[in-house]
Amino acid sequence: MTSAESAKPSRKQRVRTLWISDVHLGTRDCQAEHLSQFLKGYHADKVYLVGDIIDGWKMRGGMYWPQAHTNVIRRLLTMAKRGTEVIYVTGNHDEFLRRYSKLILGNIQLVDEAVHVTADGRHLLVIHGDQFDVITRYHRWLAFLGDSAYEFTLTLNRWLNHWRARYGYGYWSLSAYLKHKVKTAVSFISDFEEAIAHEVTRRELHGVVCGHIHHAEIRKVGEVDYLNCGDWVESCTALIEHWDGSIELYRLADAQAKEALLKAEMVAG
Repeated sequence: MTSAESAKPSRKQRVRTLWISDVHLGTRDCQAEHLSQFLKGYHADKVYLVGDIIDGWKMRGGMYWPQAHTNVIRRLLTMAKRGTEVIYVTGNHDEFLRRYSKLILGNIQLVDEAVHVTADGRHLLVIHGDQFDVITRYHRWLAFLGDSAYEFTLTLNRWLNHWRARYGYGYWSLSAYLKHKVKTAVSFISDFEEAIAHEVTRRELHGVVCGHIHHAEIRKVGEVDYLNCGDWVESCTALIEHWDGSIELYRLADAQAKEALLKAEMVAG
């Protein structure tokens, strides 16, 4: 059994909403197998794809599209066919889709942003978040330069986890660890959160669900509910809304650790 298989829920769980972002299909660092297994574990009324699902930036330099990436698309199409409302919120890496915003194909909608009403009545802005990133918005050449350095870190991350898997260890993100340790990265994340929270307050909404910075989190920023989906390149995270309106942050590493603990308890018992 692979680590991706071991991390999936033991049976399909019915939930109200799923949010995923920053999958970056079309890149070598996309954790498509893990994402497919995650999606297979849930029945959801709504799925929000919160930007950068397809990496148009990377695909300009050459095509990389293995079967695992097609499987993610097929899984989402199957969910839509079975009644799940799929809302694709465009991001900066898939900005080529923004010209088609407001397109509706059956149960699939393409939008630049949305407002989600939770089961407990909160109104949440759903937006990728690149609009609140000064570097991406105003200095695109710096964004591309930073993307190249980031790709190098992800390459190290891929090799590290290849060897971890061979020796029976679960997934661990080197790039996410470094992001927490580098002072400038921590400052950037804080500035991003403050900027997007300010916009939510201006619109008189309760909170925001976003992506973009690959840093999954649920916390209060002032009076604003700040929820970031994270990504399926570094940390493999998602947000899940249950039927009472509560929202849970799913982490692949936590799911794998829980599964390993249950197996150990079964063996010991």
